[in-house]
Formats: sequence, C-alpha cells, structure tokens
Amino acid sequence: MPVVNMHDAKSRLSQLVAAVRSGAEREVVIAVNGTPAARLVPIETKRKLRWGLLKGKITVPDSIDGLNSEIERAFEGDSD
Repeated sequence: MPVVNMHDAKSRLSQLVAAVRSGAEREVVIAVNGTPAARLVPIETKRKLRWGLLKGKITVPDSIDGLNSEIERAFEGDSD
C-alpha cells in the first residue's frame, strides 16, 4: 500500500488508477502534508452475463419436461 503525496498523485493519477485497476496495487493512500487523507481503491463491478456461452457444448434431452407434473405436486404438497 504505497502512500503518495497530493502533488505526486495529481501528476501520476492515470498510473495510480491503472495500478489499482490491474491489481498491481490493492490500494493507494493519498496524503496531504504527510497525513493520509484518502484511499484509491478499485470499485466492485458486476460481471456481465454472457448468454449462449455453452451453446453447442451441452445437450438437453427431449424428456426434460417429463417429470414436471410430479415436481409440481411435490412443491404444492400433494403426495398421492
């Protein structure tokens, strides 16, 4: 966790953000007159869903819906 003074942080902001974003640094502390004042940390981003990722790699059997009525009864509490 490097500590960077405000002037240096202003001049190297792009580099500092790149280091945090890439994971080279977990966080960077920005100091004012030698006193820590702020932390530069990466934000959590949600991963974008990639639809069709397994297309052509898996197959679903035609009988997949064969037990739907039994499953429905089990959820509804019928135990015929």
